[in-house]
Amino acid sequence: MVKSWKSLAAVSLLAALGLATPSAAATFDGDWNVQITSSNAACVSGASVSIGISNGQVASNSTAVTASGRVAEAGAIRVTLASGMKRAVGSGVLTGTSGSGTWRAALCSGTWTAQRI
Repeated sequence: MVKSWKSLAAVSLLAALGLATPSAAATFDGDWNVQITSSNAACVSGASVSIGISNGQVASNSTAVTASGRVAEAGAIRVTLASGMKRAVGSGVLTGTSGSGTWRAALCSGTWTAQRI
């Protein structure tokens, strides 16, 4: 009886966690405009990328740039952007309507800011 009670409690807890994560991550769902700034003068700076977030999953709103990544329920975000052979990895934090963080690529790095559209 004790073993089945523990199993039931574990399944209930996992189910609750599974339901809580997508709904909490959904807080950041929608379209976002991301401004990218480079700390290296030799690298492109001032680019803008549009991304979409659905249930905490990041996707690109553009055919020119592929975006993938995830937003945690507290707003921490990790994302990878790719265009052809170029690739950059970024991380930071989103709030209800804005966000900011840093990014790195092979030869460049910098910061980013985001605004919910």
